[in-house]
Amino acid sequence: MITRRLSLLAGATAGVLGTTGTATAQEIRVLDSAPKADAVVGQRSSAFYVRFNRPVDHQDSRLTIKQGGRIIEVLQPRLESTPDVLFARAPTLQPGRYSLHWIVGGDPKADGEIPFTVGND
Repeated sequence: MITRRLSLLAGATAGVLGTTGTATAQEIRVLDSAPKADAVVGQRSSAFYVRFNRPVDHQDSRLTIKQGGRIIEVLQPRLESTPDVLFARAPTLQPGRYSLHWIVGGDPKADGEIPFTVGND
């Protein structure tokens, strides 16, 4: 009897969470990044990350550095990052304007760009 009540309660909870989870899974937002949008960073800056409002699939996500619409570097997100963060290291960039382009795989897919400038240290 107790097992049946627990099963019904678990099923009802899963149904509520499933509905809520579907609604929030549709919305992915950037909460933080390095570099921040429109920031000026030094040439020695090599750590790049994007933190999202929900977990992302690290294996099906990509980070690239672009300059003038061209891909300069393809970064490999570290699989051991926290579930809601895409983190990667890049080689030293020359001074100039760039953007960190991110693509999050899964359903639904999402992407965006974070513009930044590398200054003269």
